[in-house]
Amino acid sequence: MLFTFSPLVVSAQKLVVEKSVVECGRTGYQQPITATFQLRNKSLRRLIIESVKPDCGCTAVEFPKEVGANDKFTIRMTYDARQLGHFQKMAVIQSNGSRTPVYLTMKGLVLPEVLDYTGTYPLTMGSLMLDKDALEFDDVNKGETPVQEIHILNNGTETMTPRLMHLPSYLTATVSPETLPPGKAGTIAVTLRSDHLRDFGLTQTQVFLAQQLGEKVSSDKAVDVTVTLLPDLKRFEGVSRAQAPQLQMSETTLDFTDFQKHQKKTIDVKLSNTGASILTISSMQMYTGGLKITLDSREIAPGQSTTLKVTGYAAELAKVKGRPRILMITNDPDNAKVVINIKK
Repeated sequence: MLFTFSPLVVSAQKLVVEKSVVECGRTGYQQPITATFQLRNKSLRRLIIESVKPDCGCTAVEFPKEVGANDKFTIRMTYDARQLGHFQKMAVIQSNGSRTPVYLTMKGLVLPEVLDYTGTYPLTMGSLMLDKDALEFDDVNKGETPVQEIHILNNGTETMTPRLMHLPSYLTATVSPETLPPGKAGTIAVTLRSDHLRDFGLTQTQVFLAQQLGEKVSSDKAVDVTVTLLPDLKRFEGVSRAQAPQLQMSETTLDFTDFQKHQKKTIDVKLSNTGASILTISSMQMYTGGLKITLDSREIAPGQSTTLKVTGYAAELAKVKGRPRILMITNDPDNAKVVINIKK
């Protein structure tokens, strides 16, 4: 069954496709390949999808039957890859969200055999494969310029010019080589310029990986970046340990692997001051989502204690990219930076 391509009339549609043509890259013979399309129901009423019909029996589709008002959703097309060479497969959406049919197209290349890069490059962003989508700059001192690398592979059929976009002033990135032919690998070196950070403790941001110059950013191309800038230890010079505050904690690793039926769990951590002066917790931050923290008091007198309550949410913790942790900055010279690790 063949379809004649018809341009998408955006003004008349309540069903909006983020990208109607997906370049899937390369796959091996009889190794099915899947394209994921991001869509949105921009109507104030429920979207009913009557059908998503592919142009041949070699392509399977997955889609929701109903979508709530203003909700985002995905449609997946999977090609069985039983013919060698370049392929272009199309499917048409029939729904109450569009006056005209909406078309989805997946393109790629089937080779007699293809190397398995999943161990080296376990992540994908379009036709670009990479070894990580989260960068962690831990225990950085002011003035240092550490470097982290992202290794990438062009698994597509066209030459790419990969770039990291929306970099803040404290990050720079260099791509080598600048252009990446199909099947070739490269490296993105990300340098932290810690002198450009304003605050000690945790700084977080997202940058976006593009396959070509001028490409639009989207959440599925995000790379999370976290930086932990250590407190200025000069502030403790001349402070007598006998007169300083001293932090003691009931535990520093919290186990959230055994959630109850409500999929929420709270653990209490006792913070005590065994020193001779007031203990101040100047900063408390979370490295990832999926957690909620409450602290009874940020100042603890000598000989006194307070309670830190940490609540974990199973569904949200399962989605986080990096390592869930909690960061505390204190005025204890021996515990200026404290990390509470989360097991999930």
